[in-house]
Amino acid sequence: MAGSTWSKILNTLQITQDYSTQPAGLKWRSNTLFIVATVAIGLFTDLFLYGLVVPILPYMLQDRIGLPAEAVQSNVSGLLAAYAGASVVCSPLAGLLADRISTRQAPFLWGLAALLGATILLFVGNSIAVLAVARVLQGISAAFVWTIGLALCLETVGPENLGKTIGSIFSFISVGNLFAPLLGGVLYKKAGYVGVFGIGFAIIAIDFAMRLLVIEKKVAKRYESHDPNASDRDANTDSQQDRNDDRERGNDDENNEEQPLLGSKEEDEASFKLSANQPKLAKYIPILPCLADPRLLTAFLVAFIQALLLGNFDATIPTVAEEYFAVDSLKAGLLFMPLGVADLILGPIFGWCVDRFGTKPVAVASYTYLIPVLIVLRIPQPGGQQQMLLYGGLLALCGMGLAGIGAPSIVEAGAVVQKYYEVNPDFFGENGPYAQLYGLNSMVFSAGLTLGPELAGELKQVIGYGNMNLVLAGLCAMTAVLCFIFIGGKPKILSGKKR
Repeated sequence: MAGSTWSKILNTLQITQDYSTQPAGLKWRSNTLFIVATVAIGLFTDLFLYGLVVPILPYMLQDRIGLPAEAVQSNVSGLLAAYAGASVVCSPLAGLLADRISTRQAPFLWGLAALLGATILLFVGNSIAVLAVARVLQGISAAFVWTIGLALCLETVGPENLGKTIGSIFSFISVGNLFAPLLGGVLYKKAGYVGVFGIGFAIIAIDFAMRLLVIEKKVAKRYESHDPNASDRDANTDSQQDRNDDRERGNDDENNEEQPLLGSKEEDEASFKLSANQPKLAKYIPILPCLADPRLLTAFLVAFIQALLLGNFDATIPTVAEEYFAVDSLKAGLLFMPLGVADLILGPIFGWCVDRFGTKPVAVASYTYLIPVLIVLRIPQPGGQQQMLLYGGLLALCGMGLAGIGAPSIVEAGAVVQKYYEVNPDFFGENGPYAQLYGLNSMVFSAGLTLGPELAGELKQVIGYGNMNLVLAGLCAMTAVLCFIFIGGKPKILSGKKR
């Protein structure tokens, strides 16, 4: 009896999986809302703990380690880059691993273990080396949570609902970006390191409970059928059929602006058909042939530039606040609020626009909008409260543009790979290449976060803060042009076809 009870407990905790006995709470644990909420909490935790220490890093380096003021900017940029660099290396590995194991839950929990270790080291570290190791562990955690989380999200809601789902998730996790720097500055000033990291450990505990409880839909179907031999393919086939039915119903009453740009169904399928003579490496990493598609490459570029901009703001806002306005960590944290508020409000709206109007108009409009906004960041000068308010207002305008460039990349990449999977189901296998896709997406995004702080730090010192933003505006202009040409398919004006 005791052995049976213990077995049921292990099954409920998903430590063992006896499909003949349903775990407690199967329905609500495999509910779409709970799965999406778990992904959102995981991404929130990653960004919150990342942002919690950003505004206090300059003060940690000076107060705890004793670095001179002139060495702070380079070390802040280096620590931010260590996080992103680790994520660059580990993201594709996380994707390959996730596509080769039966569930997403285990690697999801491994990522959280790395985050716990990172938070402990940040709490006790008193040297640059220890802080660098902590940031590397944070990067490893980010690689797993973003790769596994986005793949799990796509499998749960389907590509036709991915835009508004991602928009809503990004809006929620923007609260982490919004309040973490502010909260970090407040707690550091009022309660020191204990206050800052105490709240971090509490959020990790909540995240751990949700990741432990979640049950993927394909796993839930195995329990419901009481068939231990049911394959992932059965669950994926049912899910795919539901998605295809949804798209067919939607085509009857919704005019998709991008469809005429892609040609007939036969032409569309032919463009996504992969040759049978693929190199041996492609059989082990099946996402590789998809990388020849300019739409997918442009989607990755959109993610890279987005991360580059975010890394720039993370690295420069605290130092600009200190140099221009001579403020403490609390007021430096407050300057992150305008960026986050815009994302919080506009994120779901832009996500809905992506689902309704397509990825091209949202991506092109958002990057075009950012060009003049970044240029006018040249206006603020060292001074008092008036200059600080001007700077905060311009950061709010930047936040509006940043809110629009998150969803198009993820949705476009997912749509392209989904098409390859539909046309070449045997090549990609039972689970498809989605975790590999989001592993690459996370790698590219992390590369932007790696280069962003370094580029910002170097340009700010060499050509000044205003001219640095002029360079970023030029990058946004280039990205807007490439989005117009490739994202969502080639526009009719360039295709040479008459409809």
